[in-house]
Amino acid sequence: MRRERSAAAYRRRMTRILLTGMSGAGKSTLLTELARRGHRTLDTDHDGWTLPDGRWDEPRIAGLLDREPHIVVSGAVENQGAFRDRFEHVVLLSAPLDVLLARVAARTGNDYGTDPADREEIRRYTREVEPLLRRSADVELDGRRATADLADELERLLG
Repeated sequence: MRRERSAAAYRRRMTRILLTGMSGAGKSTLLTELARRGHRTLDTDHDGWTLPDGRWDEPRIAGLLDREPHIVVSGAVENQGAFRDRFEHVVLLSAPLDVLLARVAARTGNDYGTDPADREEIRRYTREVEPLLRRSADVELDGRRATADLADELERLLG
């Protein structure tokens, strides 16, 4: 009985959040703010977490989630559903298509979205992929809100 209570208490302290959404929704900006506030974050768009075929490196993600009981992971990949049960919350950060396109056109440090083919892909993903992300999300936040307000919302989920 004591071991069961101890395991339950550990699970309550674990809070992993998957932050997902379309390119330009504000995921990276929100992660930067959460990291500034002292939270452990990971943007899977960088450092080899996402393979060339656009899927997460499953053994690597699994290892990370084994080691990190308290983290916000950002990504929007085909195989993220395989890890759904490893996250206490899935948060969809969304914004209207015109906002997404304006943001990717204006950002620096990432060329994705500047090419017409990329912009068409964003349009298609918004039609086809975002509804799937919405169905699997526990929470949807409007990416047009102030970054500080969005970070406050995620901090409430982190506990």
